[in-house]
Amino acid sequence: MKIKGLKTFVVGNPPPSFGGQYFIFVKLVTDDGIEGLGEVYGTAFGPKVMVAAIEDMFQRYVEGMDPFHIEKLWRLAYGSGYTLRPDVTTMSVLSAIEIALWDIKGKVTGKPVYELLGGRVHERLRAYTYIYPDVAKGQDSSIYWNAEASAERAAHYVGMGFTGIKFDPAAPYSPFDPRQPSLESMDLCEKFCRLIREAVGSKADLLFGTHGQFTTAGATRLAKRLEKYEPLWFEEPTPPEKPEEMALVARGTSIPIATGERLVTKYEFARVLENRAAAILQMQVGRVGGLLEAKKIASMAESYYAQIAPHLYAGPVIGMANVHLAAAAPNFLILESIETWSGFHAKILKQPVRFEAGYVIPPTLPGLGIELDEDVARAHPYTGRNLHLEMTNKVIQ
Repeated sequence: MKIKGLKTFVVGNPPPSFGGQYFIFVKLVTDDGIEGLGEVYGTAFGPKVMVAAIEDMFQRYVEGMDPFHIEKLWRLAYGSGYTLRPDVTTMSVLSAIEIALWDIKGKVTGKPVYELLGGRVHERLRAYTYIYPDVAKGQDSSIYWNAEASAERAAHYVGMGFTGIKFDPAAPYSPFDPRQPSLESMDLCEKFCRLIREAVGSKADLLFGTHGQFTTAGATRLAKRLEKYEPLWFEEPTPPEKPEEMALVARGTSIPIATGERLVTKYEFARVLENRAAAILQMQVGRVGGLLEAKKIASMAESYYAQIAPHLYAGPVIGMANVHLAAAAPNFLILESIETWSGFHAKILKQPVRFEAGYVIPPTLPGLGIELDEDVARAHPYTGRNLHLEMTNKVIQ
């Protein structure tokens, strides 16, 4: 059996566009007609460039390969062009292809992917959601900086069964970061924690999100303000380049540090673990190098007593790859969900993700356990040039 064909889909995510403006899906086809599904996470280039990169990697290394030879493919792609170093774009493309290969492997063997990653450890997976606006009631993105509305929404999510609520009132973030947080920003962050804690009590963990906005000193100052509300984590308090600095924040607060959505390969995560920079790793399977690489990172984390919480701000294919990783990881903590995987995330799949009262139930079908509805994908093309994720380009004072 060999890989014979490739399909790509750049799919617009209709408003409210939770998970991004668009998703890039990859489908590999074997010479005997078995199909595998993957997805690229956001990178520094627009969708047309990413599709061209996918096609290039397919032609160089994937076409004609045995779909079981993932380790060999990984090394070929990692070293492509005399690199042998972590590269976000290369790893994002490889991740999508690698996820699709696992989907094929599962279908060939008749097993869910998690059974091929060591076997299912968890029968169900605890999930959390970001606080998203209630569009049915006319709420908009202003909720992200409205503590009262966010607290009300958090209580609503707890009523749905969620035991983890994430929020990020410290935004915006900028290419000119890191910076010191202003007193006004710290006041707002503390207000969010206070009101949401009052709204949910001990029924849910508070997951305090940031995106590397702060200097080491600034992050430590903010953490001191938030400790009394006992967040489960302080996410990416400093930029991702230098885990040695993040480690200083970790030593200066009782709040566990979480990081990883912008990191790629085992090599970057090894530095985080070696420096004790984080207790919770948030690998993004659609960027880090694929499922096998994510599983290796999870295993590395075990030896440091660190846990994993796979990151999701993308489409349901990466989301389901996260489910298989989490199901097979003894040190799994919590899974990011985009609410209950409803709306367009459900519409674009032939089989919706099974979600029950704050938990995701791993599928029992072979492979990833989902199939893309190609008719829906083709009916929602994305033709713009925007990046999947963008920051403000202003200097934040």
